[in-house]
Formats: sequence, C-alpha cells, structure tokens
Amino acid sequence: MKTYTSAPLPFQGQKRRHVKEFSKIIKSLKPAVVIDLFGGSGLLSHLAKRASPKSRVIYNDYDNYCERLAHIPQTNKLLRYFRELLHECKADERITDTKRMVILKKLASENARGYVDWITLSSSLMFSMKYAVNYEEFKKQTMYNKIKMVDYTADGYLDGLEMVRTDYRNLCRQYRDMPRVLFLADPPYLSTDVKTYKSAEYWTMKDYLDVLTELRSLSYVYFTSDKSQIVELCQWIDANESQVRNIFKGASISTVKSPTSGTNSYTDIMLYKLNTV
Repeated sequence: MKTYTSAPLPFQGQKRRHVKEFSKIIKSLKPAVVIDLFGGSGLLSHLAKRASPKSRVIYNDYDNYCERLAHIPQTNKLLRYFRELLHECKADERITDTKRMVILKKLASENARGYVDWITLSSSLMFSMKYAVNYEEFKKQTMYNKIKMVDYTADGYLDGLEMVRTDYRNLCRQYRDMPRVLFLADPPYLSTDVKTYKSAEYWTMKDYLDVLTELRSLSYVYFTSDKSQIVELCQWIDANESQVRNIFKGASISTVKSPTSGTNSYTDIMLYKLNTV
C-alpha cells in the first residue's frame, strides 16, 4: 500500500517536512483513535493510518479537500490542455500575453461549467507561494509555466480514513473522555497568508487560544511556527503564574527550518504531549 509523503494536490501548509518524525510518534504510540482536528490536505491522517493501521483515524475535512481530490480527472484534463498550449514555453518561463488570454478564456469556460480547482491551477500557472481562489483573482496575476509533466493521482490516499466535516470543538468534546485518543492540531498559522483555507475568516488570536483551551489534559500533536509566538505566549503565562495554564509545559518539541519565497524563512514546530494514550 502506497504511503504518500506529500499531499496529492497542492495545499498551503501541509506537513511534509515532519513526515519522518510524525510517523515515528504514531508508530510508537499505536493510539486507539486519532482525531485530525484541522484535517487540511489529509496528509497527517493518511500518515497516521499508514503508521498504525489498526488505529481508527478520523479526518476532519473542514477545507473540503476531498472535493478537490474527486475532481482530479477534470483537473488533469485541463492541465493537459495547457501543457500542450505551452509546449514551446520553458519551465518557469513567463507566459506570453497572447497565450495568457487563451488560458483565461479556457478557465472562464470551465468556471461557467461549474468547477475549477483554483489552488492546483495557481500552483501550475503562478510563481511559487502565490494563490488565487477564484477567476477574478486569477485574471489579475502574471502567469508562469509551472505545470508538472505528469498527471496528478490520489489512488488509495483516503483508504481507511473516516471523513467528517465539523467544527473542531465538536470533535474534542465528543472524544475527549475516550481512552487512548490522540488529537492532531494543525490550525492555520498566525502571521501567515491563510486565504486558501475555508476557515480563514475567523482565525484571530482568540481562536488560537480557544484551541489551547480545548487541548487541556488531552494527548496531542500540535503544529505551529516561530512566527506565531504562541509558544512564547504560553511560556510567559506560565512564568507570570497566571491562572491560565501553559499546556505546552513538559511537551516534547521537533523543529524544521522551512524555506519560503525570497530570502525569508521560518521554523516549523511540532509539539507533542501524552496524557491519556
């Protein structure tokens, strides 16, 4: 059975740099149930099921990634059309205005028919780390030939997973009292562009703190970055003897340096603490 080390389709913030360490944690724990609270691309759920096949893994597909997977044949057909159109255009080369207009006309037609995977198209026709989520945004962008030379596939990616789509709080409260449950928490990062997430409109500092409140006394694997400063906030709370508890006190930590566009970079952080597993 194939194990994916990155999501089948592009997704902002997937945890492919943590694959090895995350899989090691799951293999060692063999939890009865894994709850992926902010399922995103489903990569963490997929890896958890591969690392511990007997575990029940619940993937909260809040961003509706499964819809994108279901439309892979349609997306591949569209990309094959663009690949042929741009056969004389070198990889990473700027697309001429003439061919850009042909692409936009085709996208408008597909959009009128009902579905376009704008995130995958952004990854294929825009410079790295740039995304458009609808036609109006797409037509404002300069285009580059970033199209992969092979089709996308997601064969077996969701096998064995239980899919739900609900607020993460519902899952925390439904499963928090069950034995040997591990919660995966990978909310959109603070201080980063989150417009490609369905839930982007409500991610304020309060919402991040609400996540920490829900995770109190639970076993978890939590992802953040040094840009968010959420770990430093909890350390400050602990040092100042606030009544608000630092849930990261005593947690193990794994970090990965993640390059971004240009000269900037940030540190991706995975924390884990086991209370009930």
